[in-house]
Amino acid sequence: MSELFKYDDDREAESAAKVRALEALLIEKGVIGSESVDTVLSHFERVAGPFNGARIVAHAWVDPAFKQRLLADTPKAIAELNLPPGMSGAEGEHMAAVANGDGVHNLIICTLCSCYPWPVLGLPPYWYKDPVFRARGVREPRAVLREFGVAIADDTEVKVWDSSAQIRWFVVPERPAGTDNLTEEELVALVTPEAMMGVALVASPTPSSTTS
Repeated sequence: MSELFKYDDDREAESAAKVRALEALLIEKGVIGSESVDTVLSHFERVAGPFNGARIVAHAWVDPAFKQRLLADTPKAIAELNLPPGMSGAEGEHMAAVANGDGVHNLIICTLCSCYPWPVLGLPPYWYKDPVFRARGVREPRAVLREFGVAIADDTEVKVWDSSAQIRWFVVPERPAGTDNLTEEELVALVTPEAMMGVALVASPTPSSTTS
């Protein structure tokens, strides 16, 4: 993770404490019930999250025809997969995928706020909402990527995609080397939310992770 967007443990602990306090207050005032909180948490554990995006990416890696359909009409292609219902619900109404490769690297930002494809990536990380990241991602994407540990070759084009309420982008990263012998399920485990945002590459598996 880039040092520029890394928040220390104290700040994370403070934010978590504020969330717990707000939750307790809302329950105490009768605004929400504990069941409502459990329902929301369950939704992001079972229905909407990066596990969906990882399955989509892994299937695109092993099925080139599906990948082409995914890039042409993302919601229609996703509907082919046996994913949890509600993929076109909140924050997923207008999802679109772009693919890295052939001299192109894609970076996803939201210049206005924090629009994000929740069904395939889960909740956006804190730094994604940061005005500094949003502004610099447009002005100097290569510098931002370097700070995330992603060095882009000079002859590789960096495309920046601006998510909005009208369209929410995610990236199909390149399949890493050394994965020809992996099953689709094993490939799923390699895909990270950061790779599907374009701020990371999918790492090749270590030898120990490819042997039983």
